[in-house]
Amino acid sequence: MTLDAVGGVWRYAMDLGAGLRREGMEIVFAGLGPAPSATQTSEATALGQLVWLDAPLDWMAASRAEISAAPAEISRIARDHGADLLHLNLPSQAAGIGTPLPVVVVSHSCVVTWFAAVRGTPAPPDWAWQRDANREGFDRADAVLAPSRSHADALEAAYGPLSRLKVVHNASRVGSDPRPKKIFVFAAGRWWDEGKNGAVLDRSAAVMPLPVVMVGSCSGPNGQRLQLDDADDRGPLPYSKTIALMRRAQIVVSPSIYEPFGLTVLEAARCGAALALSDIPTYRELWDGCALFFDPHDPKALAAACMRLSEDEQLRAELVVRSLERSRAFSLERHAAAVLETYARLMNDKFNLVAAEQS
Repeated sequence: MTLDAVGGVWRYAMDLGAGLRREGMEIVFAGLGPAPSATQTSEATALGQLVWLDAPLDWMAASRAEISAAPAEISRIARDHGADLLHLNLPSQAAGIGTPLPVVVVSHSCVVTWFAAVRGTPAPPDWAWQRDANREGFDRADAVLAPSRSHADALEAAYGPLSRLKVVHNASRVGSDPRPKKIFVFAAGRWWDEGKNGAVLDRSAAVMPLPVVMVGSCSGPNGQRLQLDDADDRGPLPYSKTIALMRRAQIVVSPSIYEPFGLTVLEAARCGAALALSDIPTYRELWDGCALFFDPHDPKALAAACMRLSEDEQLRAELVVRSLERSRAFSLERHAAAVLETYARLMNDKFNLVAAEQS
């Protein structure tokens, strides 16, 4: 299973890895991009083996040539460890990969759908190679998974029909543990990513009396930077400390413009927080009826949603109950079962093909 240590794919891989381990699967994690922290390394090696490649992630590369060696390296690691199947968390990693093993590709996000959602434009010409590499990866894959119907639709709008596409919702290991709340608004994300829309949240902090606590890096790997002026900027925190802080928050907000799933929101629901979410297709699909929604381009609308949740105790309590109940649909067991169903189908297809060739 490929992964990176920069974004949400790490948490996805750890949570799914835990579910797969419970079902008897052995996992080799193959990492690309910036090296993991000591804490991340310990977490991964508790679930399986961890190998780190000297190769960039596609969205951190300047050209296709920079990622051209990754598929062969991934295939080599699979051979060296006797793998039965490849689970690739970037579609481009499947482009041209030479392996007899079944290949599962998961699209967690991509540059093409990011530009469509955040900028309302096609990807710039300098990024056109990414679309080509992803399309080749989708075509090479034996199965393509998307974490929401909204993202699946965005993928087909960007790349055309994907015949092997299936929606498998993400999950979280965060347990339900409601605790007494403190009156503040909490948000976590990669704030250097324009799609996370941290600037609007920061501006909303200036127009509401509630404290706004933001956790996450404001400096990106390619020189991106967001300056926070009005929110309480806690910077990047270890995952355990982030969840501990989230459990204390009365309200958790996600202002994202682009969000193929939104794991932080699921974690917040498990923590018993009231949800204030940007009105985007993914959040409507997953959390309609369980949250207050706001125009993500309007800091005052964001502030008004948070204030309403803070002031209306009955509404807040009702939404917390609904979101907690909805969160149970995104269980680790369901996620692992759906992924294992895909694995089993592909392994069965491979077995039948080999048997047919031998006969």
